[in-house]
Amino acid sequence: MNGTLWTVEKWPLVVVCLAMVVAAFIDWWKFKVPNWLTFPIILSGWLLGLLNTFALVPFGGEGGLGASIAGTFLACALLLPMYAVGGMGAGDVKMTMGFGAWVGAFYAFPDSMWIVFWAFCAGTVVGGFIALGMIIVRGKYLRNMQNVKEIVGTFTTSSNLGEVADKANARRPRWHRLPYGVPLCIGFVGYLIYLHGF
Repeated sequence: MNGTLWTVEKWPLVVVCLAMVVAAFIDWWKFKVPNWLTFPIILSGWLLGLLNTFALVPFGGEGGLGASIAGTFLACALLLPMYAVGGMGAGDVKMTMGFGAWVGAFYAFPDSMWIVFWAFCAGTVVGGFIALGMIIVRGKYLRNMQNVKEIVGTFTTSSNLGEVADKANARRPRWHRLPYGVPLCIGFVGYLIYLHGF
């Protein structure tokens, strides 16, 4: 796509990028993304999609309510497995759902679904690099290798998702916490900048 991301014509993308940055800072500070931020992001994304369905918003994008809701549910589905086993908080999932709602409202289907997917992949890669950096800085390689071995073992020996979650919660006191909203934000905003230019 031509031009920069930071234009009036792309104001919905600017709004969702700013919301993601605020969510990431709060997550970094408090290890939690609050509902007072996530629910308005989701609902306003749906509202934008509804208004776009009837072409009521200048430069609102090409998506509609259906694409906005689909983006929301795709974002939830991508993070739900990690949330179910205790790997991240509900706020991170809801933050990603808000991103999906706005991207779906702005882009036409199916482009919006691919953008949500690839932005999620970018956030996952960034999260992996941040986690690796944390391991290197803390220098506890053997403990981290043991944790990885236990996590893999949990998935191969547990009979259901509830058992996986219970074992993950038992390991929680030994975890080095990563505010996952930060790498998700970097992935989301970075991918949009990649598509549109800085």
